[in-house]
Amino acid sequence: MGTATPDAQDGTFAALRGQLRDAAERFAEAPGAAADILAGMVDDVDRALAEELEIFPVCHHSPASALAMARRLREKRPKVVYLELCEDMRPLLDELRNCRLPVALQAFASDVQGFDPEWAPLSVVAPITEASAEYQAIAYALETPGVELVAVDWSTDHVFQWEESDPAARRTAADPDAAAASRPGDEEDSEEDGESALHGDAVGIELGDLRPGFAELEEYLLHHGRVRHWSEWWDQYVEQPLSGAGYDAYRQAMLLVGSLFRRLRDTGDLRRSEERERFMWTRMRQHLAASELDAGDALYVCGALHAASRVEQFGARSDAPYEIAERTGTRWLHGLIPSSHSAIEAQFGLARGSVSIAAATWEKALKRSGVAPFRLAGQKGTSRKAPKAAPVSDAPAEDRLSGFLTTPPEPGVLDEQELLTWAVDIVRLARRNGYMASTADAIAVVETSVLLAGVRGRNRPTPYDFQDAAITCIEKDTVPGRRDVRRLCEILLGGDRVGQVGYAALPPLAQNVLDRLEPLGVDLTKRTVQRALLDLRSEPRLQACSDVLWILHRMLPDGIVRPIMGSRRLGERSVQESWDLSLGRDQRWLVELGYEGVTIEQVLEQRLRKIAWAPDATASAALGAVEDALVLLGNRRFVDELGARAVELLSAERTVDDAPDVLKRVRRLLAHYRASEPELPAWCKEFVTEGYAHYCTLLPTAFTEDETGVRQVAAMLGFLFGMESLALSLGCDHAQLEIAVAQSHPEAPAKVALLWAARVQLGVLSRSDLRERCDEMLGNPLVVPAFPHYLSGFVHALEPVPTFAPFVVEVMSKAFGSLPDHLLLPWLPRLVMTLREHAAELVPVLTREAGRTFPGSLPALDAWTPPWEAVRPREPDSRAGVPSAPSGPVAELLAAHPAACDAAAALFGLDPVWQAAPAGPASASSAASELLGRHPDAAGALAALLTR
Repeated sequence: MGTATPDAQDGTFAALRGQLRDAAERFAEAPGAAADILAGMVDDVDRALAEELEIFPVCHHSPASALAMARRLREKRPKVVYLELCEDMRPLLDELRNCRLPVALQAFASDVQGFDPEWAPLSVVAPITEASAEYQAIAYALETPGVELVAVDWSTDHVFQWEESDPAARRTAADPDAAAASRPGDEEDSEEDGESALHGDAVGIELGDLRPGFAELEEYLLHHGRVRHWSEWWDQYVEQPLSGAGYDAYRQAMLLVGSLFRRLRDTGDLRRSEERERFMWTRMRQHLAASELDAGDALYVCGALHAASRVEQFGARSDAPYEIAERTGTRWLHGLIPSSHSAIEAQFGLARGSVSIAAATWEKALKRSGVAPFRLAGQKGTSRKAPKAAPVSDAPAEDRLSGFLTTPPEPGVLDEQELLTWAVDIVRLARRNGYMASTADAIAVVETSVLLAGVRGRNRPTPYDFQDAAITCIEKDTVPGRRDVRRLCEILLGGDRVGQVGYAALPPLAQNVLDRLEPLGVDLTKRTVQRALLDLRSEPRLQACSDVLWILHRMLPDGIVRPIMGSRRLGERSVQESWDLSLGRDQRWLVELGYEGVTIEQVLEQRLRKIAWAPDATASAALGAVEDALVLLGNRRFVDELGARAVELLSAERTVDDAPDVLKRVRRLLAHYRASEPELPAWCKEFVTEGYAHYCTLLPTAFTEDETGVRQVAAMLGFLFGMESLALSLGCDHAQLEIAVAQSHPEAPAKVALLWAARVQLGVLSRSDLRERCDEMLGNPLVVPAFPHYLSGFVHALEPVPTFAPFVVEVMSKAFGSLPDHLLLPWLPRLVMTLREHAAELVPVLTREAGRTFPGSLPALDAWTPPWEAVRPREPDSRAGVPSAPSGPVAELLAAHPAACDAAAALFGLDPVWQAAPAGPASASSAASELLGRHPDAAGALAALLTR
């Protein structure tokens, strides 16, 4: 179409303008807003057609737009194509040759400067499919010598500048121009959910989308159009009529629709669109001035809503000033990520299957029209046809819109063969997915499709009619598999086509990963899950592949690189490993990893350093980074740096919330260093001494504060008692711990019990005295209701004092035997949860001790007497008033093992001095009897233990 002057255009749509005004007056009592809107729409069309720089309005993923674009490009042969696309994404378009569509252009930034830090990481995607006018323009410009392709929309930085300056402009996934961050696939329960999550939480820039600005209009159109959703309405009333229309009619109709939705749009949305239009027109005028091209040799490809722009900067000859803001200091990284039809539908709020149906419609339209589309040479999944030249039409614009709006659509002809093929194929597909479908169901689907089309005023069934008929006739009331009939119809009619980024278009890190994994002999480009087997003993060269896989397992989301057999922890290396790899299916994550560095080791080091130096970093997190660095990197310098940071964080902490994690991690690290190195590193020694002093200082406060739990206090005591020998050897003072325990005065029963266990460990309180206290509490009706809380404290005491297990078993046994049910039963869930939380540490200790204490068979249980109840009462000794010791086999047994008596005496804090006596068993027995007579409780317990 040639250009036309404004004077010529004034009369072009005069008749249409009058008809619309008359219609508005007939439907309303008086001319008003409706007449103004309808007349204004015609004015917008007039203005766009009069522009010297030809504007091509499009709707994204529209086969009609793609067909019109292919035809127009062959007619006009523009020398420059201006594309509504983020200007900083233009270099990515050259890499489309190495990809299989659909793919998405992505801009990514993890280091945010000039924006809210909580937004990081920032990401913007612009998906591209083959059935789109934009792809036709891109392919034409890149494949035609002498043609320049210029992206003129906001840069990625400007997209977020608008979000920063106007928070009210934030988008939802259904917004026409920029969909807000959404996570449609955070919980991927199926393969389809995974495909819909390919874009992640990126902000979407959709090229040329059209959608009503408010819900009332959409509801009205759907109701009167007898369709279920917007995608179906567009296909029925815009897409199909425009597919066979000429270019003039297509262009005028799209401009009219764009003007309508523009005038009905929300004020905030319209303000954003107008700001983008000012930017685009300014960029186009700058390029025309710099290249000295004639505006008539250019083509501006944009959404229909932007084509009907009314900003003062509109037009190649406009002189309205506009100042483009400078970009922030944010460093943006760009790349290509795989996309899919379902990902596009999920992010931009389209109906499920609509993009797949559009792709199928595009293929049918190409066969029917005979149009040879433009395709990039060498692109995967496409075959390029040479474009045919056609003369440019310089005829002035005519009013094709009046005829298009007043002429009813041509009646469609029922394609029985196509409908029968669909029905047979859907029945076959349903049977494969567990449905009890038959030939009768196929016949029913055909008849129901025709019936639904007639009810909805259509001459032939659409794919949506067929989908509804298949659901009605096949699915009925159950879904035997994971795919319902709606999903099967989407697969049948177009399928969820998933794109792929070729090796040459991948970032250096991704290429490096694929190169390093090549010895595995697995095709990592396949979209299926690949199984890799590594025998590291017979093939040591695969150790490098194993290192790469473990690093990827640490950094990528779960399931992408999944170990089936083998593990890697501190001091542990597997000789055989088995992996499930889905790097080909989940390319997006590997691509985004490439934005962070050149190698995966560099990226892991950056991430670990970021964890350790984060504003909210803790000593536990830093120790976790140390552990990861030891296992995956083996960089001693970096490990020492992280360890020093852990010491710094520990000394600065004012709470003990992370004490349990600190204790677990430092125990593992100490065990690793003691087993693998001759001495502990300097940071490790400093951590122990600093932790000893730190926890001694905070212990009295932790015992009394309600905010600090029993588990945290137990972990502190575990650190102090477990690291005490090492801390004392490094110069710490044991008096610090004694003073800290003496200054602790808890009130909560669980913490009181924990303090008693600590005093027993220090020797300040004997176990016999503690046993008497517990027996008194069980006998006191006022204290019995609180006794389960004391039991919880004793259970937590196993963390710092593992040798306390016999006493815990004793107290728990007495509690189970004496506590009433109304106190015992409510406490049991708390006990189970405590043991479950500490299953790895506490349960084995209690289980072993219970196994040593209780009999192993039912007959033995009948005659069994608990060792704490088997102590014989003291009897007066006839010699010098000394109580007599147990006699008989017990005395003989203990006399035969004097070392055991010495150990028992030392355990109770006594001096194991034997009286001088003549040699012989009798004299030894007499000496042992005299010692044990002074300590009958210990003798009874030890005898019961030795005689089992």
